[in-house]
Amino acid sequence: MNLLIIAPCLLSPFYVYRGPKEKEYITAKLLRTLIGELGDEWQILAYPCPEFELVGWPRPPMGRESFERLGMRERVKVIADFIGRILTEEKPEKVVFLGVKGSPTCGVFHTISNDPDSFDYGLIPEFFYMDKKRRLEESRKVIEHFGFKVKEGPGLLFEELMERFDGTFIEFDKENMRESIEKLKEILRD
Repeated sequence: MNLLIIAPCLLSPFYVYRGPKEKEYITAKLLRTLIGELGDEWQILAYPCPEFELVGWPRPPMGRESFERLGMRERVKVIADFIGRILTEEKPEKVVFLGVKGSPTCGVFHTISNDPDSFDYGLIPEFFYMDKKRRLEESRKVIEHFGFKVKEGPGLLFEELMERFDGTFIEFDKENMRESIEKLKEILRD
């Protein structure tokens, strides 16, 4: 048995902090199609969304540092323990971890960074009550206002996973979906 461990927002776009946009729907469709083509030797593990578990949904855009300040390190350890238990019990021959480019928690090689001292944490309950149209508008404003930056390095969960487990780590880029799908297909077929 082989195991594909996948960020849940890649399969179900409703976990995305502000709610899904067209690229999230397309990403989910492409990945569901690819998973449907896998043979019986593959199993899928979509772990619990660490951001949803810590802050809920919907939520404002936040950087790695703001999530860390809110206690994300403890949340990702619980999720990594869950994944570790599955790996120990099932003993897959091949393990592929699929994260999301730019995610503060599930980024593999790129994450989102911000200054946690300047971030307005009061936005968290505000976003909960906004309708989708307003959330999309406000998300753009938050990103611009607080100067979020993509930086090299893993998100908080994938940092923990890379320290603990062996496997192939791959990052899905929603801005370059076709290339991401092709790269994933190549890895899954090797």
